Amino acid sequence: MTRNQKIALGCGGAGCLGLIVLVIAGCVIYFVSYRRSYRAGRDYTFNVNLNSNLNSNLNSNENANSNSNENENENSTSSTSASSMSDDDKHKLFQAASVTGDGELLRRVEVKLGLVNEDFTPGEGFQKFLADHISWGARNYEFMQSINTPEKARAYVNEHYPE
Repeated sequence: MTRNQKIALGCGGAGCLGLIVLVIAGCVIYFVSYRRSYRAGRDYTFNVNLNSNLNSNLNSNENANSNSNENENENSTSSTSASSMSDDDKHKLFQAASVTGDGELLRRVEVKLGLVNEDFTPGEGFQKFLADHISWGARNYEFMQSINTPEKARAYVNEHYPE
């Protein structure tokens, strides 16, 4: 084997090895970026602000009893109307209220659906509802697209809000 043949064989081997390294590096970069974009498309973020102010000034026992009775009546009607809604309708109303960007409206809907208490602390089914809402959103893409602007979402809430 001549010197030139040895050089050609070495360069060919190095070139082939370099090409293999480049292909492997390209595959790694592709899969890393693909996985990142795939995960970014499937992540859901919910921001929930549960600030509340509870101010009470009871001057007499009579006022306390009347306020208590009024609150019991309001709670029973709100839970009755929310319990008559299907799970799908609850998720639609919650999603529409979320899309409006109106925090006060969202809190009223959450209270009406029984997700949060009157003092805006999370109710016992709040975490489960949010977990279910993620899978619900994945199955109801068409509905999500139908209320994709705050104006469309507010119109849906105004039409379906169980007052």
